[in-house]
Amino acid sequence: MKADPLQEGRYLAIALLGGVALVWSTPLLWMIIAAFRPDSGDALNMAALWPDFRPTLANFRDALQSADFARLYLNTVIVCVGILAVQLVTVTLAGFAFARLKFPGQGVLFYAFLLQLMIVPVVLIVPNLVTITHLGLYDTLPGVMAPYFASAFGTFLMRQCFRTIPRDFEEAALVEGANWRQVIWRVLIPLARPGMVAFAIVSVSAHWNEFLWPLMVISKPSHQTLTVGLASFTQGAEGGSQWGVIAAGTFLVAAPLMIAFALFQRQFVNSFLFSGVK
Repeated sequence: MKADPLQEGRYLAIALLGGVALVWSTPLLWMIIAAFRPDSGDALNMAALWPDFRPTLANFRDALQSADFARLYLNTVIVCVGILAVQLVTVTLAGFAFARLKFPGQGVLFYAFLLQLMIVPVVLIVPNLVTITHLGLYDTLPGVMAPYFASAFGTFLMRQCFRTIPRDFEEAALVEGANWRQVIWRVLIPLARPGMVAFAIVSVSAHWNEFLWPLMVISKPSHQTLTVGLASFTQGAEGGSQWGVIAAGTFLVAAPLMIAFALFQRQFVNSFLFSGVK
């Protein structure tokens, strides 16, 4: 029987994707194994990728004793939730304005607004830091959040979502006596919810992992976020070659996002599909 070229190509694609996934996940696998591996003092043993050991939580205990992860978690959650709450308001209103309202220079202003996506964030660190200092927000959590209250990507995403909603819905609401605020809140936002969920995923993931800007703004340990606190924590642990403790600390930082993705993977994928993000 002659082999099906299409079927062979499918198996080859699966094999290639599996190999790429294995290579990509190697650091993650090492982190998980090293976090639960007893610290024997042998660097080669700690670098091994096979779990030839009896799992232990000692590394997690040492990591929790070495850094105030409860405070770091709280600060990070405050930053992520605070940024997202303001962003959902600004990107929704801006997306609605660009999608539904007509005003002179609308197209030029929209594309000028999107230029933010082409600017490397590092370029804006100094002017943003000067502005935050003048506003009296240096070394505060609002100072970490302030530069992200507006989002060009979020505005673009919500504009595209609103443009896919037929105007018949809002016209029917206006005929029934609703004002524009009610149209936005009761008609457009519920229909654009998949786009908002997709943007929320991107926003929370990005700011949970943000390192450079919080490092520049925050100096007090009590105001540090998880990524900055992890960097300070690993500097001390590296001196003692405590790789298991470092892996446990890294696992504590990455675990919430991994658990959230594992639990809500279907919702994550559906949100991106419905919002048009490829």
